[in-house]
Amino acid sequence: MLDREGFRPNVGIVLLNAKNQVFWGKRLRTHSWQFPQGGIKHGESPEQAMFRELHEEVGLRPEHVQIIGRTRDWLRYEVPEHYIRRDARGHYRGQKQIWFLLRLVGRDCDMNLRATDHPEFDAWRWNEYWVPLDVVIEFKRGVYEMALTELSRYLPRQPTHNRYLRSGLRTHRHDELEAPWPPAAAPATPR
Repeated sequence: MLDREGFRPNVGIVLLNAKNQVFWGKRLRTHSWQFPQGGIKHGESPEQAMFRELHEEVGLRPEHVQIIGRTRDWLRYEVPEHYIRRDARGHYRGQKQIWFLLRLVGRDCDMNLRATDHPEFDAWRWNEYWVPLDVVIEFKRGVYEMALTELSRYLPRQPTHNRYLRSGLRTHRHDELEAPWPPAAAPATPR
């Protein structure tokens, strides 16, 4: 099912663990890694498609996750022509996706990449939230950046820690902040 512009309706899933790391799946028999995603079938809502794809690709059920948020609108990416099946060229341009941010409330062992007869992934791992931008296939990078950026507003705020500053190092002393500017000239010392 394509829209008038040649984009297939699709859902993308960013699954978080308790450390706010994201699930990252290795596509079957390739060296390509990605987030779970899949098409929306006729008559399905994006949420229904998300739960179906989550089970088909990762083996998780609705009771294993909590929905934290979703993108407000469709995010699109075009697929390069050499990745498109010959019979679909000229009609199919790419994907338009609603992205969901989920929290795993189950356990890692609840995941089952062989939940169906047609697995998508043959391995998985947890990554830091922004790492996928550096390693996803190039034509998906823009949509991943838009999705992760929009969904990041739902992440709990972490205290910022600058590892480059030594603890205890202060940039200004209190009395220096109240000193007049420019500093007064030092009194001349007698010769």
